[in-house]
Amino acid sequence: MIGVVRFAVPPSPADKLAIALVVEPDRSRPLPPGQREEATRHLLQTAGDAGIGLVATRPEGDVERMLGQAWPFPSPFRVTVRTVPLADGLDRVEARARRSLERMGLPRGDAVLVQNAGDLAGAEGRVLWDRLQALKDRGVFRKVGFIATVEDGPALLARRFQPDVVQLTCNILDQRAARSGVIAALASQGIEVHLASVFAQGLLFANRESLPPELAAHGIALSRTRRRLAEARVDPMQAALAYALTLPGVASVIASVASSAELRAIIAASHAPRPDIDWDALALDETPAALASRPRLRLVSAA
Repeated sequence: MIGVVRFAVPPSPADKLAIALVVEPDRSRPLPPGQREEATRHLLQTAGDAGIGLVATRPEGDVERMLGQAWPFPSPFRVTVRTVPLADGLDRVEARARRSLERMGLPRGDAVLVQNAGDLAGAEGRVLWDRLQALKDRGVFRKVGFIATVEDGPALLARRFQPDVVQLTCNILDQRAARSGVIAALASQGIEVHLASVFAQGLLFANRESLPPELAAHGIALSRTRRRLAEARVDPMQAALAYALTLPGVASVIASVASSAELRAIIAASHAPRPDIDWDALALDETPAALASRPRLRLVSAA
């Protein structure tokens, strides 16, 4: 009897890559409604063809509706949904999470994430969590989690609430989540770790002249990081993805995309060989508050 020899297929970077669709005038030209829907379908087709399986969404804007009109059938995608702030009321939080799925035409979602981990630290944090757990128990979502910064103490919150998913900020400029052991601690608990802001909210692509005033003091440090990448002959996008995709304990790396052209560039960069770089030397010695905060900086270029 002749045995069959099977060769192991190496994992693709797209196995970890996830996308978040954004609509920003400085990254894509405005399109009429019909063309915008077609562009979204093209973007999702590009993602599906590359093997990307996760789409991260947020309740603001019109992205949920656009996705609902553009999903391929059958859809290969899992979807994460963010809550609205707890200040809107518990009933509103639950209703809006359900509404997100309705807008996207989905019977269920992969995960619902508390958008601000600070909501869990307050007096109503446990009640909020129990509401979301009830949605999971009813099969509306498969997982429950939260979005946090290092300052939120995500490891402590995880021990208290035992989430399925935690989304963190981590990139080559702000490596604190990795250096502090937070990612490893979460992964050791069996928690699915998602990374966001992997392109440092656009800072990796900005020159000193385009920095907003609150970041001007960090211009020299940013220039030094870009110079080191240039000396290593590594594109900033390639470096950012190589760092994030190879961090131990990370399940998904979320890249924000405004067009299929941006996504194709990200996919190509993710497949580039991992550069031999001293990652520690690329991090900013002092993380700017604007980089650690949740709102995205309006800077040039992609993701």
